[in-house]
Amino acid sequence: MTASLPHSLYRSDQVRDGERKIASDLGEKMYDLMTHAGFAVFNVLCQRWPEADKILICCGCGNNGGDGYVVGRLALEAGLNVTLWSACDPLKITGDALLAQQAFVKQGGTILTGDLPDEPRDLIIDALFGTGLSRDVSGCYRDAITSINASSSPILAVDIPSGLHADTGGVLGGAVSADITVTFVALKQGLFTGKAVDHCGELIFDGLDIGQAFEAHIPSSVTLLCSEQARQLEPTRCQSAHKGHFGRLLCIGGEKGTGGAIILCGQAALRTGAGLVALLTDETNVTAILARQPELMTRQWEEKRGSKALNEILAWADVIALGPGLGQSAWSKRVFDAALESCKPMVIDADGLTLLSRDPCRNQRQNQQNNWILTPHPGEAATLLNLSVEEIERDRFSAVKEIHNRYGGVVVLKGAGTIVYDGVHSFVIHAGNPGMASGGMGDVLTGVIASCLAQSQSLEDAARFGAFLHSYAADIAAQPGSRGLLASDLLPLLGNNIEQMQI
Repeated sequence: MTASLPHSLYRSDQVRDGERKIASDLGEKMYDLMTHAGFAVFNVLCQRWPEADKILICCGCGNNGGDGYVVGRLALEAGLNVTLWSACDPLKITGDALLAQQAFVKQGGTILTGDLPDEPRDLIIDALFGTGLSRDVSGCYRDAITSINASSSPILAVDIPSGLHADTGGVLGGAVSADITVTFVALKQGLFTGKAVDHCGELIFDGLDIGQAFEAHIPSSVTLLCSEQARQLEPTRCQSAHKGHFGRLLCIGGEKGTGGAIILCGQAALRTGAGLVALLTDETNVTAILARQPELMTRQWEEKRGSKALNEILAWADVIALGPGLGQSAWSKRVFDAALESCKPMVIDADGLTLLSRDPCRNQRQNQQNNWILTPHPGEAATLLNLSVEEIERDRFSAVKEIHNRYGGVVVLKGAGTIVYDGVHSFVIHAGNPGMASGGMGDVLTGVIASCLAQSQSLEDAARFGAFLHSYAADIAAQPGSRGLLASDLLPLLGNNIEQMQI
């Protein structure tokens, strides 16, 4: 049992097949793994709810239910008051789950069926569905999930909260909202993104003594990005460094009335370490920019000045941040098109993504290398793919890959469990909090990632480190409380090393 989590994430089929292979290689029987899983859950029960006596265990017909029967047997041996309810006919249980059921009954346990018992309990254990669920729950299972969630009792989920899709994190008609989820062998990728984060509660991992061998032999295409890896991505600078070493960044946006977006973007870029930052924005924003952040330079361009003047402004930059407050006007479109034609490395967000969706193109230079990072939230992702937000959130891993397939570059799909996809590997940002659901957070992220890019990081490293730094800084800023967290609250934290920001 470990409080820390591995970094490799897997699909459910990888876990299912790999678990059997590794167990076979190590001479482990699958029933022994089931027994070990039950012990892991029971240990958490004893540690987190030591005063619990009346326990309700809800079991399904598969191996997840078998884990529940093991917990029930152990609870009976410990003298606890156990009620075990089966959502299906107990006579239909087979295989290892049947062995666990028989051991439970032999210990003196009884199995209830029919309506879920509606009595006060000290703890409810959810062992209805495992990682194999792929269709919406219905009937008595849906009713059971609803009743479990309506209870005032704490909930401990076995391997995965019932009703969640293990690969996508989507809710399949309804899902248990657990206080703690104890998951086994390897981490399932769906537990860390989208709606899943509302249902898992605290995640505890137990490799069942085969976890290390599993991770060593089963390749993963998804990585959980935590502070340990983020520290390795931090931009460095030598003692003799000067501003020219850390890039010239041009932030484009802030149409009349939306100047705050581009100011936040520019401030975040400065705080993250870019050498020089200029804002190409509406002239009405200049006074506010100088008052708020005199270190920011400003550029203005009007169509009457012609393409040459615009291209000269763009030529100054090493990197471009395109989109915060950009708008959808003729000026916006002209500047957007010129920025794309410049072939500069860039980060595209907000209105820039909307303009891109209206005239889709795939980012690819002559040398076959991508040179942009796209940072959509679910609504912008839906626009880019001509889908609904619900469809995006149903399978965020597929959505981020499809955006890359259509538009190229590196894609950062924001939201709970932000996903970074570089065309080969996906990374899930293991940081962030609900306080980030406020205006301007995306503008700050654009500035952070663009600043990392200007400091000579690759697109992939800039996207990964920038996304983590942004969310981690938000966690630090939210320590007094996440309600009312402002995007500007992150600014003083962005220049710190991850080591200095340890929560």
